[in-house]
Amino acid sequence: MNARGTAGIATMLTSAASNQAGAALGAHAFATIGPAGVVAVRQVVAAAVLLPVARPDVRRFRWAQWWPVLLLGLVFATMNLSLYTAVDRIGLGLAVTLEFLGPLAVALAGSRTRRDLFCAAVACLGVYVLVLPGRSSDFAGVGLGLLAAACWAAYILLNRLAGSRLTGLAAPAVASAVAAVAYLPVLLTIKIQGLGYAVTAGLLSSAVPYAADLIVLRYVPARLFGVVMSVHPVMAALAGLVLLGQALDGHQGAGIALVVAANAVALWRPVPRRL
Repeated sequence: MNARGTAGIATMLTSAASNQAGAALGAHAFATIGPAGVVAVRQVVAAAVLLPVARPDVRRFRWAQWWPVLLLGLVFATMNLSLYTAVDRIGLGLAVTLEFLGPLAVALAGSRTRRDLFCAAVACLGVYVLVLPGRSSDFAGVGLGLLAAACWAAYILLNRLAGSRLTGLAAPAVASAVAAVAYLPVLLTIKIQGLGYAVTAGLLSSAVPYAADLIVLRYVPARLFGVVMSVHPVMAALAGLVLLGQALDGHQGAGIALVVAANAVALWRPVPRRL
């Protein structure tokens, strides 16, 4: 691997660590402003950072550009709230692993190869092992994690569409602003306590990953990007342990490992050797 590829992987790993550390720090504010309050502050911070960078001229937006951005804003609002509420109920590692099924589903959608069908089966097994459904299971938390997964899948598709119709960071910047406006009623009710954690979550989980992903995707193949994204559940488990004291049971660690392996195998394609 050349120096650019190595730098790209290092950047992606840093982005993943920043994202999950931000989520863990944001969880510290749940007791004072709740998951909705953290999401509201996070969206405002994301918009405040991205809009001056992107400087989108919304007056020139056509409807073909507006509708995917508006839907993307709705996805931002729903995805982050469902994920943070799931984190509050079932912990960071489990919630992020369930959310990670979204990009895996997009990668496997429409595939009929035995390899990809096997990966889908392994991912389903991983979720079962991760949750081990029973009377004590928090099915509401699991459902919210799966809702976040559906939103992440929609985010990938809408971001791809909006990105083809708008330049630079215009799409996520305006979508963040739309989500921030939607959360204005929540912002008016939250307390000052906990804002520091929420602002940090906005910077680490939105601003840093957006910028890092934009840079990396310019010279790193999309499949390699997807494979390295598999580290997110692992980073979430580590952030949950270190920053929140959320230790995983053996079956939970095994379930995370199965989901991560399914994604890596599904996306990995060896580079043909030149003769």
